[in-house]
Amino acid sequence: MRLGLSTGGGDAPGLNAAIKAVVMTALEGGDEVIGIRCGYEGLLADAGIVELDRAAVRGIAHQGGTIIGTTNRGNPFAWPVDGEDGRAEQDRSAELIEAFRREALDALIAIGGDGSLGFALELSRKGLDVVGVPKTIDNDVGGTVHTFGFNTAVYVATQALDRLHSTAEAHGRVMVVEVMGRNAGWIALHAGVAGSADVILLPEIPYSIERVCAKIDERERSGRGFSIVVVAEGACPLAGGEHYLSSQAPGQPVRLGGIGDVVASAIATTTGKETRTVVLGHLQRGGAPTAFDRLLALRFGAAAVRAARDGRFGSMVSYQPPNVTVVPLEEALGQPSQVPLDGDTVATARNLGVCLGD
Repeated sequence: MRLGLSTGGGDAPGLNAAIKAVVMTALEGGDEVIGIRCGYEGLLADAGIVELDRAAVRGIAHQGGTIIGTTNRGNPFAWPVDGEDGRAEQDRSAELIEAFRREALDALIAIGGDGSLGFALELSRKGLDVVGVPKTIDNDVGGTVHTFGFNTAVYVATQALDRLHSTAEAHGRVMVVEVMGRNAGWIALHAGVAGSADVILLPEIPYSIERVCAKIDERERSGRGFSIVVVAEGACPLAGGEHYLSSQAPGQPVRLGGIGDVVASAIATTTGKETRTVVLGHLQRGGAPTAFDRLLALRFGAAAVRAARDGRFGSMVSYQPPNVTVVPLEEALGQPSQVPLDGDTVATARNLGVCLGD
């Protein structure tokens, strides 16, 4: 087979490991892999395509980023174009499939999050043979227990919390740490529990700022003059909605962000405590993947090639511990993965005395 390989959406640690596994598994079986640069721009714009051989993927499993590039603006069904009235969108999916055929590609291995995999599902419905590979630090893709990139993001956030404890205690401050995750609180919950946070605010649990401040006041009365608050970027108060960044380029989709400053300001006003905000942002995406993410990405990449050889198209590889298996793409994307409020990690946080804002 001649396999097309794309990486779309936000980057995540482990992408290069997945690319290596796809290429090496394919070559070992006599197949070849063509990298489509920057999502689908390699076929629809000037980014181009590249043959991926052993030399191209040598020594990349431990590296962050992706050697074939990515973009979060590569929707082939709503491709941005310049029109007479300014920026517009155009469905170029038929053109993409035509380009795919022209390059004599037999199947597509699409590595992405829920957005990119959603595009892959629609391409599959239009006749393209597709196998999906779930990656995102947010861990919000359904149909799999973990996506690669998540473990690394949690590790980075936990390290940050470990470091912030000492400076928060030294100054008697409240440190509010905003982490990524979009509308899922996986990073905030796992890093917050592992990093001994006092308050964890999740998108799944609308918070009361009064409850948060009561927890901080309680710690103050008990002689603990500092607090660590972890806020998922998609967290929202009981009486309000999500918070979005105000400084964005015209025509770009709105992005979550800034809720850390909102929470910090409310805490300072209510409790009188000196409060600081730390936004981890893209630090959670960059750098080398953890051993867990590296191994999971390698397993996913190899499994994707096996699925393509078996003709299991319209599917997504999935981690169902202890095995990597295959599930229908449509089923996987039917429901995003969010933190289960009756799960044991939430129960553990409550058992440890962590305030979840409710």
